[in-house]
Amino acid sequence: MAHSAPIAFELMRLTPTIRVTLLAGTIAQYEYLRRALEKFGLPADDLHLIGPPTWMSGLAGALDSVIPFSRIITLLANRERFRSLDVLVVAEKTSLMLRSTAGLKSLKFVHTRHGAGDREIGFDKRSGEFDLVLMSGEKIRDRLQTAGLVGPGGYAIIGYPKFDVCRPTAERQRLFDNDLPTVLYNPHCSPRLSSWFKDGLAVLEAFHRSGKYNLIFAPHVMLFRKRMQISLKPLRFAMTGRLPERYRNCPHILVDVGSERSTDMSYTEAADLYLGDVSSQIYEFLRRPRPCAFIDSHGTVWRNDSNYRHWHCGPVLGGADDLISSIDEAFAGHDGYVAAQQSLFTYSIDVSDKPSSKRGAEAILSFVRRTFPRQPDTLDPVAG
Repeated sequence: MAHSAPIAFELMRLTPTIRVTLLAGTIAQYEYLRRALEKFGLPADDLHLIGPPTWMSGLAGALDSVIPFSRIITLLANRERFRSLDVLVVAEKTSLMLRSTAGLKSLKFVHTRHGAGDREIGFDKRSGEFDLVLMSGEKIRDRLQTAGLVGPGGYAIIGYPKFDVCRPTAERQRLFDNDLPTVLYNPHCSPRLSSWFKDGLAVLEAFHRSGKYNLIFAPHVMLFRKRMQISLKPLRFAMTGRLPERYRNCPHILVDVGSERSTDMSYTEAADLYLGDVSSQIYEFLRRPRPCAFIDSHGTVWRNDSNYRHWHCGPVLGGADDLISSIDEAFAGHDGYVAAQQSLFTYSIDVSDKPSSKRGAEAILSFVRRTFPRQPDTLDPVAG
């Protein structure tokens, strides 16, 4: 939500000639948007909750733990609502099925993306199927252009709208009743890429036994939302498993498998060291250069692979063996990575004096004016 909603709010402020409708697919999204609209003094008249048909709720509950069933059915069940729009602004790619499957050929699609990460899926064929792509920085542009997925007029570099709403506080939030250094462990959910399925429990056990560091365990929000995770290329299945209670009850371990704090940068701001694999949250952490370490659970040949560019920002570990000693070394050797961290952050996220959400809104407005040169009194883009 933080990657798209701030742009919608700026678009609402920017011009009265465009009507902005916010469509929330879950109650949690709806409440997030309602609170944000109230906070920014914006009307909630065009905020709507959509979802799958009520009679499908039982089936959706069963299937959502394996596939994004509710999201797909919500799109198809509300196709007439989407048909009434001129532009659809989204942070994900599933909504493209409204064009390919639901037949909404005239609807224009704008992609805000979500995150500034390096994973291959962020630069696949579907990334080039949008009419306008809003990018965090030059890295995204260069990779999409090299792949032949965007051309002139089809993109705008706007920075990172999430930074507009998730601002660091002057005093770091205190999460533990001690003064130990804090490590954030943030594994991804993809069985092909994540460190969780092979090494995750060993990571937790190492910190549990050591007591030398505090640990925030805040994985990708989708990791524990599904009992089984699937990656497609190559096809792999993996069970998420259960988290032993001793880790939840440990005073120097904080476990958060999906609250709002796991995505609002609370933990990337609070940590002294980032431990992960392929999550794009590494770039949110690198807004302030600090020690990093990465776990390669798959024997990856990564050094010249642009999908692992962020692994140049800290030591890459082959697993969880001697983990605490490796964390010690990552802290001690951080100075050798500072230049790489600063360079890659700047290449990935274009920070300027103008808020990114306003840059995004202006890019959408410019796109609308180009696409609909004879505008009616009201156009209906939607973000949400």
